[in-house]
Amino acid sequence: MKDPGWDVIVAGDLFIDLVMTGFATLPGLGEEGFASACRRETGGGAANTSCGLARLGLKTAVFGVAGADEIGWFRRCLSARGVDDAMLVEHASEPTAITVAISTQLDRIFYTFYGANVAFPELIAGHETWRQFARARHIHFAYPVEPKLLAAMAQWLRAHGIGTSIDVGWQQPWLDNPDTLGALAHVDWFFPNEHEAQHMTGESEPARMLAWYRRHGVRGVVLKLGPQGSATLIGDHFLSVPSVRVIPLDTTGAGDCFNAGFLYGVLTGLPLDRRLRYGNICGALSTETAGGIAGFPSLERVQALAECD
Repeated sequence: MKDPGWDVIVAGDLFIDLVMTGFATLPGLGEEGFASACRRETGGGAANTSCGLARLGLKTAVFGVAGADEIGWFRRCLSARGVDDAMLVEHASEPTAITVAISTQLDRIFYTFYGANVAFPELIAGHETWRQFARARHIHFAYPVEPKLLAAMAQWLRAHGIGTSIDVGWQQPWLDNPDTLGALAHVDWFFPNEHEAQHMTGESEPARMLAWYRRHGVRGVVLKLGPQGSATLIGDHFLSVPSVRVIPLDTTGAGDCFNAGFLYGVLTGLPLDRRLRYGNICGALSTETAGGIAGFPSLERVQALAECD
C-alpha cells in the first residue's frame, strides 16, 4: 500500500484577510463604522481549514494561488502553522487577493478583490494537479469546482482510494447550477450551512433539508447550524449534535474550522456523532478570537470538551 505524502490537501482560493471587529452593528450605505481591532492574516476557506487540520496534528498541504507580491508572506504564515506550502502556485502578474471582513458578534460582511485566484480553475483541472492530489488520503475543496470537473475528479480520486469533501460557501451560481447535485453524488462529504441548504432545497427545517438531499442522490451531507450545532443523516435517522456555549467575538471562518474538526474525525475513524461534536467545538471556539484561525483549539482541548456531553 502506498505511503501518502499528506493526510489532506485543501484546495481553494487564498486571500489576505483584513479582519475588523468590535462593531456594534454593520454600518449602512453612506455611514462610517469604527472597529475596535484590526488584524491581517491568511484568509479563505483553504487557508483556514488547512491550518485547523494541521493544528489537530494531520499532515496537511494547501493548494492555491498567490501573487508574487505576497507569496513569501503566505509561505511563512502557513509554514508557521504547520501547513506544507509545496503546492502553492505563484501568479506572476496578478496581485494577491484581498478580503476586508467586518464582523459583529452575530454576523459579518465581506468585501473582496479576487486577484491571483483567477488562475485557480485552470490549475485545478491540470493533469499535474491530479497527480499531486493522488499523494493524499483526502482532498477537501474549499472552492466551487465546476460541477462536471468535480464529478470527474471525485470519481477519479475515489478509484485511487482517496476521499473528497467540499464547502463552497455562498456561491449562488454554483448552488443553482442544475449539474451540481449530480456532481455532489460523487463527493463523500458536502458541508453547506443552513442558509445555503435552504436556498438549494427550498426547505426550512434541517431534517427536511437533509431528506431532500438524500432523495436527490446526495448522501454525505453535513448541515452546519451555527450556534445550534450541526446535523446529518444516519440511514434515515436524523442526527443532530448541539454546539458548545461560547461568547463570540468574530464569526469569520467558523464554518471552515468546523470542516477541519469534522474531517479530523473522518481521517481518524471517529464515529459520526463524534465527528459532528469535534466540528462543533472547533467552529465555536474559533469565534472567541478575532480572525479566521487564531482561536482554533488544540487537539487536547477538543478532546476534553468532546467528553463533556
